[in-house]
Parts: sequence; structure tokens; C-alpha cells
Amino acid sequence: MIRWLIVVFLALVLLNGLTPWLQRLGFGRLPGDFRFRLFGREWFIPLTTTLILSALASVIARWI
Repeated sequence: MIRWLIVVFLALVLLNGLTPWLQRLGFGRLPGDFRFRLFGREWFIPLTTTLILSALASVIARWI
């Protein structure tokens, strides 16, 4: 259980560090990525980007 928590934590840290690079590639601005302002705060829901990155991770995991 602890091992999975560490893996998830490291994946989130890695994704957070790669966010500026992914945005330069166009991720986060795809159709299906929602960005809206509610209660004076900006919200971002990257549905399409999440699906694409998940499929890419799945292909890499099966390939390795």
C-alpha cells in the first residue's frame, strides 16, 4: 500500500514539473479541456489531455 502511495506521489510531482513543457506542445488547450471562472477562481478540467496521456502511458507500459 505504501509503495502505491509513493508511486502516485512521484507521478504527480513529475506531471507537475512537466506541465509547462506539455502546454508548449498543446496539451491543455485541446477540445474537451475545460477552463472556466467560477466564484472568482479559475478552474481547469483537462479531460481530453488526461485521456491522451493515459492512453500513451498504457501503450508504453504494454510495450515495456
